Order: sequence, then structure tokens, then C-alpha cells
Amino acid sequence: MNKSTFVSLLVGLSLSVTGALSLAQDLDVIDQNAAELPAAEPDSNAVKELEPTPLPLDQIRTFADIFTRIKLNYVEPVSDEDLLNYAIEGMLNGLDPHSSYLKDEGFEELNEGTRGAFNGLGMEVIMEDGFVKVVAPIDDTPADKAGIRTGDLIIRIDDQTVSGLSLEDATEQMRGEPGTSIKLTIVREDEVEPFDITIKRAVVRLQSVKRKRLNDEIGYLRVSQFQIATAENFRKELKMLRDEPKFKGLILDLRNNPGGLLTSAVSIADTLLPGGTIVTTKGRLAQNDQSYNATEFDLLDGKPVIVLINAGTASAAEIVAGALQDHNRALVIGTPSFGKGSVQTVINIGEKEAIKLTTARYYTPDGTSIQAAGISPDVAVEYREFSETKKGIKRISENDLPGHLENDSRRNESTKRPESSEIAELLERDYQLNEAFNLMQGLILFKRS
Repeated sequence: MNKSTFVSLLVGLSLSVTGALSLAQDLDVIDQNAAELPAAEPDSNAVKELEPTPLPLDQIRTFADIFTRIKLNYVEPVSDEDLLNYAIEGMLNGLDPHSSYLKDEGFEELNEGTRGAFNGLGMEVIMEDGFVKVVAPIDDTPADKAGIRTGDLIIRIDDQTVSGLSLEDATEQMRGEPGTSIKLTIVREDEVEPFDITIKRAVVRLQSVKRKRLNDEIGYLRVSQFQIATAENFRKELKMLRDEPKFKGLILDLRNNPGGLLTSAVSIADTLLPGGTIVTTKGRLAQNDQSYNATEFDLLDGKPVIVLINAGTASAAEIVAGALQDHNRALVIGTPSFGKGSVQTVINIGEKEAIKLTTARYYTPDGTSIQAAGISPDVAVEYREFSETKKGIKRISENDLPGHLENDSRRNESTKRPESSEIAELLERDYQLNEAFNLMQGLILFKRS
């Protein structure tokens, strides 16, 4: 049933019960043909089937009445298409912060984002209490480089208030051509007054996995987002670390990772688990009740893993952290994660239109939902920077004293100290990573004993 037919039925107030049933059946067909979640083992207890129900005729008439009154009385002309788009957006926005209507640029942006390249600022946002809240800035994007932080509230965009805007309207205003600038007015928890940040939009090409050696024994992998190629790149980088002759342990950094593709997260967790459940999803439809299980192969063969999380660790990133934590495969340190325990399915409804709809909740291997609760770290370590006085003072040791005696046995020096001055500076700047590094050294010593 096309839009013009639908509008004429509504405006004419001539919907019969049969017509309402017909509409309900059309919608049910769209649900059944929606893009399914990635292949997984179905839950053996999932036998739920939903029967189509008639649309409420009184509410349909009310909608048609309001539609007509707006068309006749609104101060400016408004098209049927715009009104219907607003109605669709309102339906989805009213469900939860993560369901939305994707059209034109929003649709393209979603597809580009999962492939790792897009135009824009580079941050995951939601609506909270009428303002745009930053879930996490993505590494090396304009938002990240400008100093946007997890938890920032955007209250104005180019001096225009965001109050009353939908999330789609707000993100539409933040989009723009590469090279153009945008001014965001920010409210931050530790700042007394709102302040402005000007950001230049850019073409963002993300490298979602980055590898470092902190020393000969400790490897570091940073995963900033879960995209189509992330799992493959993760395995490649992990193998390079593993094949180092002295490699003993991994620090996996999922801080400020806003999530992404469920399949990518499941694959990364599978890489580090020797078996067992990774995550289960449960929804109203049987097709959304799935159990994702690890193969019996741990690429690191039991070597210790530490996972770093914070309030910007969300969704698919929480799946990885939760799976590794529940199986006692990793020590999780940092601060509680964001707490997004729901799964969204993208349902195409046209060539350049789709709805992103929450279709299931997910549960960690022990059956815990992290929705609005988050993953609690095993070791709580708040983010903080070392004091300014410490930043400006170089640590003095025997090695710095003139005329010091040389060490006649350099045994184990390279494995205990950071790989380079760059790594030493990184550990000095990043207190949470520094604590993870120290804990990993302790775990390695413990395994030796």
C-alpha cells in the first residue's frame, strides 16, 4: 500500500475494520521479511509467534483528524510527505533512544559507518532529557581531536538550542560538507559554565584496530569501533603480537568504544575464548532468540588478558567485555560501562530508507542483562591525569647521575621496561592504562611462579 493511498484513507476518515486489518497484515509482512540478526544457534525454547492484530480504528481516525487540521490551520504550508515523515520519526523516537528512522543522508551514513569511512564529526550520540548526549567520541576523528568527551551534553548547535529536536534532527544539523565548521555548546560535569567547541568536519577513515607493544612481554590492542573488517583486522594484529618470542599477555582497550556490528563483537570474543556462550539475545519474535557460542580455540592459548572499559564502552563492546569477564578469561578494569543492553535491527523499507528498530535484549553468558546497569569492572580505576607538577618533572634515577657505574648484567631489562620513550609517555599520561600495565606484569609473574 503506497503512501498516497494511505493518506487518502486517513484523511477521508473512511477506514473500515477490514482496511485496518489489511494494513496490519502489510506491516506484519515487513516485520517478517526484516533483515535478521547474524547466523547463530536458535534458542531451543523459542517457539513464540505473534498473531497480527487489527489497528485501533479510533486512534487512526484521531490521527487522520489531526493530520487534516494541521494541513488546514498550520501557520505555514506543510507537505503530506513531511507530515508523514514526522509521524514516523515520532513513532520510533517514542519507543527508546536507539530506535530511529533513517532516510537519505542518515541511511547513507549508517552504511558508510559500518564500512569504516564517512563524512562528519565522529561521535556516537543519544538524546537524554531533551539534550544530545555523547556516548563516545571515536578515535582520531574531528570530535576526538577537538576534545569532545564521553558524557558531554550538547545544548546548542551553531547557537541554536537542541531542545525540542529529535535525535535525527540534531544529527542532521551536525552533518555537513568536509572542511566546514560547526560550533557546539557543551555542558560538562566538571565545568561550572557551558562552553563552546568549534569543530571542522572531515572525511573520516577509521582504523578500528591499533596495535602497540608496551614492552617485550605485553601487547596492547585498541579497538575503537566494531565494523565489517574489525574482527579480521583484530585477528591479524593479535597474531603479530602472539608471534613475538617473548609475548606473555594482552591489554585490550575498549574504552570509548560505542559498539557497532554484533557479528564483529562475537567474532572477537570467540578469538579469545576456548568455548562456551558469548551472548544470547531475546526478543518478541522467535527469530530474535539466538545464542552465540565460541569455538574451542583460544588464539592466545590461555595467556592473561586485561580489558579496559569506561562509561563510553557501549553495546557490542560491552558484549565482548561481559563474555570475557563471565568466563574468567580476562580481568576487567576501569569504570562501569554505558549499559546499552539492546540489539537494533536495520529494516530496509526502500532504496534509501530504513528503520533501526530495537528487536531484542542481550544477556551475558551468566544470564545477566546490562541494560541501564553496565559492566562493573573487576578492579575499579578512575580516569585521571597525573598532577601537573609530576608532568613537568623528569624522574631521576641512578642512570641520570654523572659518573654512575654501568650495569654489568642487563638481564630482563627490556622485558620490564616500556618499549620506548613514546610508550613511557603514554603510560605516564594514561593512569588507567598504566594500572593495567602494572597489573599485567603481576599476572605474568604469578603465572611464572
